[in-house]
Amino acid sequence: MQQNQKGVKIELVEFTDYNQPNEALQNGEIDVNAFQHKYFLSNWNSENDGTLVEVADTLLSPIRLFSGTDSDGDAKYTDVSDIPDKGTISIPNDASNESRALYLLQSAGLIELDVSGDELATIKNISSNPKNLDIKEVDAAQTASTLTSVDAAVINNSYAQSADVDYDTTLYKEAVDENSNQWINVIAAQKGWKKSDKADAIKTLVSVYQTNEVGKIIEEASDGADIPAWDGATPSSSSSDDD
Repeated sequence: MQQNQKGVKIELVEFTDYNQPNEALQNGEIDVNAFQHKYFLSNWNSENDGTLVEVADTLLSPIRLFSGTDSDGDAKYTDVSDIPDKGTISIPNDASNESRALYLLQSAGLIELDVSGDELATIKNISSNPKNLDIKEVDAAQTASTLTSVDAAVINNSYAQSADVDYDTTLYKEAVDENSNQWINVIAAQKGWKKSDKADAIKTLVSVYQTNEVGKIIEEASDGADIPAWDGATPSSSSSDDD
């Protein structure tokens, strides 16, 4: 293994909920963690008086805009431009996922927002909607079930996979850009990690992680649902086909 060749021994610690890894890191029980995107980390710090910091980008689990389906389950459209004027698009209604969905629609050229990619957006932030689209807010877990009644739906990977949504019906996939920056997953550490006795080991961990070999593993292990997201990372052609 590369970590042995680099002289770094890694002990993996598993947790049972999303709060424990940051609590353990803040308390010095672990040296780094890798499970959350930038927005989650920032929000956790705000709510828990935390001082954890981003060390390195890892991956993005892109959300997708899927075509609505007809009564036979076939996609209504094959391209974003096919979505008709006054068409209906369903998006998740919780704050973070709604914002992410709206930025996706902006990247797809369907709407424009009056906020930047590091701010949460709501329906009220839509400054331009050339097709007069009806954007319908629904529970994130229900977005997949709306496909038969809408022209398109923004669905998180976990719900798309659990509902067996056909990924070939993707009209647009979130890319690694300024609109998705806050949703990129990271390796996190304590604020003073650069001056700690683990600094060299953490730097080595990052250098070993951010390689083409690991990028390929990320894509293969997720069946293309996740893509490497660090500077210089090159997603495989198969993971980019539906962009």
